[in-house]
Amino acid sequence: MLPSGPLHDDGQGASLVVERQRQRVQPPRLYRVLMLNDDYTPMEFVVEVLQHFFGKDRETATQIMLKIHLEGKGICGVYSRDVAETKVQQVMDAAQQAGHPLQCVAEPAD
Repeated sequence: MLPSGPLHDDGQGASLVVERQRQRVQPPRLYRVLMLNDDYTPMEFVVEVLQHFFGKDRETATQIMLKIHLEGKGICGVYSRDVAETKVQQVMDAAQQAGHPLQCVAEPAD
């Protein structure tokens, strides 16, 4: 009968059989990037941010902007944690430079 795993010499002339155990790796947790509505940031600025930082076409960006305006928040995209945090920081920096109070947050996508 042949052993089921690789053979290893134990240093005393005997061989040991080592079985491989498969490790289950969890996929990385994903995060939603949300923009929050405010009464001061121009709608056109929100559309431009969605196009520039999230790669949305004009029509999709406009639909997301309207959802933010009407429902108070809208999903800009779903990313790994590091990418989501970077996108949030980019949006916040752009809003601050433009003098707008636009808020952007990341939350776990369940």
